[in-house]
Amino acid sequence: MIDEVRIKKLISQMTLEEKVSQLSYTSPAIPRLNIPEYNWWNECLHGVARAGVATVFPQAIALGAIFDEEFTQRVADAISDEARAKYHEAVKQGNRGQYWGLTFWTPNVNIFRDPRWGRGQETYGEDPYLTSRIGCAFVRGLQGPDREHLKVAACAKHFAVHSGPERFRHEFNAQVSPKDLNETYLPAFKALVTEAGVEAVMGAYNRTLDEPCCASHFLLEKILRDTWHFDGHVTSDCWAIRDFHEHHHVTATPEESAALALNAGCDLNCGCMYPYLTVACKKGLVTEEAIDTALFRLLRTRFRLGMFDPPEQDPYSRITGEVVDSPEHRALALEAARKSIVLLKNDKNLLPLDNSGKRILLMGPGAATPTVLFGNYHGINAKMTTILEGLAAKTAGKFGITLDYHPGCMMYDPNHNTGWTVGMAEGADVVIAVFGLDYMMEGEEGDAIASDSLGDRDAIELPAYQLEYLKKLRERGKPLVLVLTGGSAIAVPEDIADAIIFAWYPGEAGGEALADIIFGDIVPSGKLPITFPASTAQLPAYEDYNMTGRTYRYMSEAPLYPFGFGLSYTTFVFDSITADKKTLKPGEELNVTVTFRNTGTRDAEEVVQIYVAKDARGPDDPVASLRYFKRIAVKAGEAGILVFTLPASAFESVNAAGESVLSPGSYTLTASDAAPIPVAVLRGAPKPVTTGITIQEH
Repeated sequence: MIDEVRIKKLISQMTLEEKVSQLSYTSPAIPRLNIPEYNWWNECLHGVARAGVATVFPQAIALGAIFDEEFTQRVADAISDEARAKYHEAVKQGNRGQYWGLTFWTPNVNIFRDPRWGRGQETYGEDPYLTSRIGCAFVRGLQGPDREHLKVAACAKHFAVHSGPERFRHEFNAQVSPKDLNETYLPAFKALVTEAGVEAVMGAYNRTLDEPCCASHFLLEKILRDTWHFDGHVTSDCWAIRDFHEHHHVTATPEESAALALNAGCDLNCGCMYPYLTVACKKGLVTEEAIDTALFRLLRTRFRLGMFDPPEQDPYSRITGEVVDSPEHRALALEAARKSIVLLKNDKNLLPLDNSGKRILLMGPGAATPTVLFGNYHGINAKMTTILEGLAAKTAGKFGITLDYHPGCMMYDPNHNTGWTVGMAEGADVVIAVFGLDYMMEGEEGDAIASDSLGDRDAIELPAYQLEYLKKLRERGKPLVLVLTGGSAIAVPEDIADAIIFAWYPGEAGGEALADIIFGDIVPSGKLPITFPASTAQLPAYEDYNMTGRTYRYMSEAPLYPFGFGLSYTTFVFDSITADKKTLKPGEELNVTVTFRNTGTRDAEEVVQIYVAKDARGPDDPVASLRYFKRIAVKAGEAGILVFTLPASAFESVNAAGESVLSPGSYTLTASDAAPIPVAVLRGAPKPVTTGITIQEH
């Protein structure tokens, strides 16, 4: 256990000014107490970011598409190895600057409720259960198995009810019902705190239910500390506390803003407001005891990271720079990209392409640029493989294949000539068109320089100039494979291509992974962690945080592609789902068995998804809710068996008061590989299997 006596003694030796200095993200050294300088701001959303060369894994939303807790933990473990190595080398060189520390503001477990949100790519998708499982796995991989000897410190952000719009995030007041709050927006944060032991929580920019999130007594005290018993530290989002008086207008001065945040339980300020705490304390706006409490939490995190102990007592001190972008990590990044790519359409089994007798034309503005590989909050790498490079490497030496390339059109702007290049398709046997988004169109406020909405999208359709060109390409009548890149749903006409692949932002090995799938060396197995609506018109108002009409759980209209959907080069059949009992009482468990078969000719991985739905569903109840999932490898012609346990709480719902209740009645338990709505069957997913469960009266 961390020696709390040492921490308290250290605090007792500090002046008020010294204490206050340690509450900002740029914490200066206090030489007389042997406290080194430390910068708390670091990022590792999908690899160590903004600190030079690192392994660049697929963006977070792509990790969600893998639907695999164990694999996600492996990725996070590799990332934390690189983080440790970079920190050790930086300290040796006297570098204690930003992005070289051990406290990482990752993961983002906000719910991707609206596909227009540019930062949705940072999340694991729209479902609270999926987000909880993948988020917990990521935290465990980052922090390691021992909470008192952290590998790095993870941070759950942005707490809470935060998912756009970016344009108004500094002044927005998110109004949310108790039901939606506890059913959708809080479960992932609760899981990371109570199950994974996440070390830090970051407050959001916006207000929620009238209180600024970084000074919300409701969120930070009542829920986080009192109900969930969180014992880590809370940090503000960057310059969010300044928003209190400049944009939210809940305070009048910087010292009032600083005091409001600290008194509500925000320990660390990313920004420039906490230096005002010295004045605030002298004015009586905040007590020195409250400052001591925040400082204790921050020092405890640094002690857990081994910053005040000799290296021989640190279990991670031997991790060296050799792990950074190592062959093992590069192989893991490639495997992640392969597993995350989703096959959405494959008419007449156009894919995979064979290795002979083909004239392939690669077109599209995303084909030869690394900007479609990164996603936001990224590291850099000397071996980023573009899609063009991946296909060129795959076809090298195969003299029966001709690969030609032309970008065809601009990504977001009109061509400045007549666009005659579309005629190149007439000489091809197959066209591979790479369209969609890059991180210049969607991302965080200020980062996405091509966005008209400060990182958000006003519409989810394919950008107009791309769609116009793609339609002309389609009219040439050649077999067309459409590769879409991006971090969110993109609505396209159903007949726009013969095959459609969604590649996300696939990271450093994205081009190689995509080529592996197009030519059949790898069977696609990614699943959508978000619903793809058919059009922007299907979406509720962006500023409305009510969940009605949003995500697979509450949509009433048929989407373009449902949550959980993704095709394969083989075929799976679900045979049965059985439970060891038909009735269930509170506190009991249900042992469930699912049998399924790979009836195709390729060994492949399938993601079995388990959904629960009330038979007598009320108007505010979810259509269905994901309650379990498992990725399983099954050889061609063989059967798979999945055995797992569901607690009675899997059948709970949240009432209007925000309480989880186990309502008596009949329920349907579904095993499928997509959300159980009819459109999934129409698009080639195997037919789901179901069984009935009755919840008895208490």
